[in-house]
Amino acid sequence: MIKKRLLCAALLAAALCGPVFAGNVSLYLRFYDKRMYFLDSGPILVQVTISNNGMDTYRFKLADDKIFSLDINARTAANRPVPQADSLIRKRVTGGNIYFREVAIEGGESFSFNEDLRNYAEFKTPGSYIVSAALYPDLYSTAKKPAAALRQEAAVKGPAALESNVLSLVIRPPKLPDAEGGIEQTLDEETAEILIRAKLPPDEVVSYTITARQRSQWPKFFLYLDLEALLSRDPVRQRQWRAESEEGRARMLARFREELQKPRIDNDIAAAPNEFKILRTEYNDTEGTVAVEERFHYSNYTEVKEYLYILARKDTVWTIVDYQVTGRRTE
Repeated sequence: MIKKRLLCAALLAAALCGPVFAGNVSLYLRFYDKRMYFLDSGPILVQVTISNNGMDTYRFKLADDKIFSLDINARTAANRPVPQADSLIRKRVTGGNIYFREVAIEGGESFSFNEDLRNYAEFKTPGSYIVSAALYPDLYSTAKKPAAALRQEAAVKGPAALESNVLSLVIRPPKLPDAEGGIEQTLDEETAEILIRAKLPPDEVVSYTITARQRSQWPKFFLYLDLEALLSRDPVRQRQWRAESEEGRARMLARFREELQKPRIDNDIAAAPNEFKILRTEYNDTEGTVAVEERFHYSNYTEVKEYLYILARKDTVWTIVDYQVTGRRTE
């Protein structure tokens, strides 16, 4: 009992620790989009950030396939290692050329990319896990061992490997369809409450989304957005989407979410108005439109834009699938 308590205390302390520094360079791991994770569905995306806190330029090799630059260590709450993903082992033992580029990070700058934990670890049972990462600046190398041995220790760590902080991960049992047709649940990072799409009318959906954007509440902002439909507004991206695998589509959606969160002031749906007013709402059983006047205040003038949000209803829930900027003036 005492040993178990000591282990739990150690895991909690590790989960709360910050990034680990190697000289003036740190590796930081965080969930890209914190949500409810289920055993049988969905990627578990993490953002990997390398920060140069010194004055000199930091250079490292980054493989096109990140498994040759990054390693993920996942362990259960009982401190047992989680098996590596079969796909990862196959790639590492197959051999062949590793394509990479050299990345240079100047002092005070950072470099980030997203990865799916499921590409590194095979989570077979629901429960609590702790996850950390290691970055190999001179690429990840494997000894010539059989696959069974590689499952235990696949990496030959170089002296300059960067170790990350530790994340606490909870994976729930396989998800069952719910009353809303299996709509995915997300977590509000500010309140830790579960966000579930409700049966709101189109005008309330739009008002909820714009208000969330004004407050930079990103989980709420994305709740009623059909990201696949919005991404497909671009014909090039639409063709790419159709050609991608399920894993590739998950990466496309992750990049698209990241783009929408970048600071910008333009005609994008993610532009945050200072004020807004619903002008009119029209809808039938399956489709609807909501016209909104949005006001953007600047130092010596106000720009007024009229947005037309296009919504579709699926399984009793309205989502935003498209938008247009139909009017513009200054005051």
